[in-house]
Amino acid sequence: MNLDIGSTVGDYQIIGILGEGGMGKVYKVRNTISDRIEAMKVLLPNLTGEPELADRFLREIKVQASLDHPNIAALRTAVRFENQLLMIMELVEGVTLEQRLREGRISVTDATGYIDQVLAALSYAHGRGVIHRDIKPANMMLTPNGTVKLMDFGIAKGATDRKLTMTGTTMGSLYYMSPEQIRGAVDLDARADLYSLGVSLYELVTGKKPFDGDSQFAIMSAHLEKAPEPPVSIDPSLPAALNDVILLSVHKDPNGRFQTADAFRNALRSVTQTEAAAIPVPDLVPHLIEPTPSSPPGSRRGLWMAAGAVCAVLAVVGIVQFGPWQRTSAVGKSQTRPPTIPQPAANSQPGL
Repeated sequence: MNLDIGSTVGDYQIIGILGEGGMGKVYKVRNTISDRIEAMKVLLPNLTGEPELADRFLREIKVQASLDHPNIAALRTAVRFENQLLMIMELVEGVTLEQRLREGRISVTDATGYIDQVLAALSYAHGRGVIHRDIKPANMMLTPNGTVKLMDFGIAKGATDRKLTMTGTTMGSLYYMSPEQIRGAVDLDARADLYSLGVSLYELVTGKKPFDGDSQFAIMSAHLEKAPEPPVSIDPSLPAALNDVILLSVHKDPNGRFQTADAFRNALRSVTQTEAAAIPVPDLVPHLIEPTPSSPPGSRRGLWMAAGAVCAVLAVVGIVQFGPWQRTSAVGKSQTRPPTIPQPAANSQPGL
C-alpha cells in the first residue's frame, strides 16, 4: 500500500503526515468525494504480522466507535484496504497540552478548565465501561476555540474485554501510570484513569511531574512508594483546596482517591467557584455531596482520605469535612473564566 504524500488510499488522498507512535502512523487526508479533511490512522506495516497488536488495533476501532462525546475525538469510519485496517478520525486542529506545557506552566483557571473537560469525557467513557488507561497531556488536544479533546484509545479496555494487557508487560505512559498499572493488575477500573489525570493536573499547574527519577525503575518506585511534593510547596500561590484535590487524586490506594470522574469534577469545580466568588468552602458542602444511605443523620466522613505524608498535609490544611466521594450530586455550571485560547499550531497531533 502506497502511503506517500499525494497518493490515494481508497477514497482518501494523503496530504500530510501528522505523527507516528508505537502502533501506527497518522496521516492528514482528504476525502476525494466530500473534500472533508480528516485524519487516517494506519497500523505500522512491520507490526501487521503480530496478531496481538492487530487485535488491539481492531479493539481500538470498536471502542472508539462506541463513543460519541464533544470532548472525545470522533471516529468517522473504519475501512479495510489491501488487508490493512484504517481508522478515519475527526481531524483535531490545535496543540496537545504536552506541547502547551513547553511554553510554561498553565494558569490555575485554564488548567482546571481543561481538566474539567477531560473529566466530562471520562465520566462519559467510564459510564460505558471504557477505561482509557493512557491519560496524559500528550493525549489531550487543545483546539483554538478552547475545547479539549481526549484522544488515543489505543490501549483502552472496554466492558466486554476479558484481557488486554500482554503477559509480562505494563501498559500506559510511565510518568502517568497508576500504581496498580505498574504492578500489572488486569482488573483496572476508572480510578486508574483518575490517578493519571491527577498527575497531569499536578504537572499543568506546577510545571513539574510529581513522580520522577533517573531510570524507569526509579520512576516506577516513586509511583509505588514516594509521597509527591505538595503543589503548594512548589508554588505557595496555588489555592490550598486545589493542592488537596490534587493530592487526593494521586493517592496510591485506589480506595483513597476520588471514586468517580464526577466526584473529581465536583471537587475541582468547588475550588474554582470558591476562588472566583470568594465563598468559603464549607458553604458549598451541601450542594456538592449527599450522605450515603448508611450514614447516620447529620454525620459526615472526612473528605480527604489520604495516608502517610499526604494525610499529614491535609490535616494541616483542614479545609472541610465532606461526605463520601463515592456518591455526588450534580453541581451547577462552572463559574470559571473561559480558558486562554492558544495560537493554532502548524500541525495537529492526534493520539497514536
